[in-house]
Amino acid sequence: MTAYRLSEAATLLGLSDDTLRRWQQQGRFDAVDVGGRAGIDGADLARLAVEHAHSPGDAPSTASVRNRLRGIVTAITRDTVMAQVELSCGPYRVVSLISAEAVDDLGLEVGSLAWASVKSTNVSLEVAP
Repeated sequence: MTAYRLSEAATLLGLSDDTLRRWQQQGRFDAVDVGGRAGIDGADLARLAVEHAHSPGDAPSTASVRNRLRGIVTAITRDTVMAQVELSCGPYRVVSLISAEAVDDLGLEVGSLAWASVKSTNVSLEVAP
């Protein structure tokens, strides 16, 4: 059985430790012992990750892309034609290269809330150590 400390699980879910502890108190999962500390079973963590990912709130409903990450714009680097937009989406940093005109049309600025939509035909996986 794979188990994770609550702090590590919270990081993986992009949540605070306190939120994960509240979920445990609400009965969303049973805590397990991980080296003398509170933890969560890997299967429960996977279930919570799916639930959390499938509750996007106000996700755009007109797009065909299923992989959407909600985040805050943390940086915009632009020239006259192109722009690099960085978002912080939970524990992930997402970088998008779009036209400078699109940045203006979308009204993007540091601190804006935005959705990153990811659609790829090639996804590589690595096993975590």
